[in-house]
Amino acid sequence: MAAPIPPPLRGDRKRYDNLPAPMAAMEDNWPSGASTGWHAHPKDQLLYAIAGVMLVESDAGAWVVPPNRALWLLAGVRHNVTMSGEVMMRTAYIDASRVPDLPAQSCVINVSPLLRALLVEAVHVPIDYAPDTRDDRLMRLLIDEVRVSPTVPVHLPMPRDARLKPICDALMREPGSPAVAADWALRARMGERTLHRLFLAETGMTFAQWREQARLLHALPQLARGDKVIDIALACGYASQSAFTAMFRRHFGMPPSAFYRSEPGQERDGQQDEDRDPGR
Repeated sequence: MAAPIPPPLRGDRKRYDNLPAPMAAMEDNWPSGASTGWHAHPKDQLLYAIAGVMLVESDAGAWVVPPNRALWLLAGVRHNVTMSGEVMMRTAYIDASRVPDLPAQSCVINVSPLLRALLVEAVHVPIDYAPDTRDDRLMRLLIDEVRVSPTVPVHLPMPRDARLKPICDALMREPGSPAVAADWALRARMGERTLHRLFLAETGMTFAQWREQARLLHALPQLARGDKVIDIALACGYASQSAFTAMFRRHFGMPPSAFYRSEPGQERDGQQDEDRDPGR
């Protein structure tokens, strides 16, 4: 196994732990394959990348964060961020004690063109900006945009039961595995009914729902790279591109080619008409 890529040198993040103003933003650029290491922040965090895809792991589950989405992460949540592609990170820290009506749970939100522009501009705002200034109004508008941004269902809850962990790890490594629930139950030395009961109790999802979500999260970074939809579908265990597209549309309300549009009506290069099976 190749050695993990070490993180690049970073500035002093502790200056963001005790903000003189209600909010602050910073930028980080990371190489593909790098990880931040496990850590937590004393402030709520809005984690965004204008390029690249981030896989964010926490004790409670995982999120995939592509360039047109951002992760709202509550203060104190231990997490590790792994980069897929070169990641240009733009992140904001928010003091919840001074900013009301923030999201109550960690979640992925849609990033509108306005919110993207605000995040890009916010990194130039000094951390000690004064009230009732342009900088203050920019930061407050950023939070207003967060409040109205719709959430996106790209969270994969992780079970705490030790019997399920090897199953989940294997499904995340090999989302295209043809093994069915009965096969996994046999490997874990439990009954199939017990497996289904544990998945529902531990994750709030059935086994089939959890596996489908794991396949989706596996597919998103590949879509971001511009891989062909048919190749992604087969790697995720679907018999055809149309079956994968139907599942994707059912989950996200749009076909795979539309997921990375920066604005309505735009297609990613090389992915137009790829939602249908070749030859149709």
